[in-house]
Amino acid sequence: MGDLLEQGSAFLEDQRHRHMSRTVVYLRGTEAKEVQATVGKTVFEQADEAGLIHRTESRDFLVRTVDLDLGSGPILPRAGDQVRETVGTSVFVYEVNAPGGQPPFRYSDPYRMALRIHTKHIGTET
Repeated sequence: MGDLLEQGSAFLEDQRHRHMSRTVVYLRGTEAKEVQATVGKTVFEQADEAGLIHRTESRDFLVRTVDLDLGSGPILPRAGDQVRETVGTSVFVYEVNAPGGQPPFRYSDPYRMALRIHTKHIGTET
């Protein structure tokens, strides 16, 4: 018998992917791939030199780790990559990035089945 928690996590990840995702385009340079992603957010807090707390909200895209493949096998997100999300007739462009030296992604589960990719909005095309 396998790890019951891992099996349960895989089941829930499959349900998220099937029922809570939309198509977005992930870009690195000239390479692009359509992937199914669930939209989320992360709030980052960072203190400045004066001790003031600054809050920054990231638009996150949750993507299955195996799906982020640009042709040579799965990749990990890196700062500067882009995610393009179409809503109606507008295309929202996001850059993979996280404030304050934080990594641009994290695994969303202990089994590394899904990536939570942190982004910031950089433009809208209509």
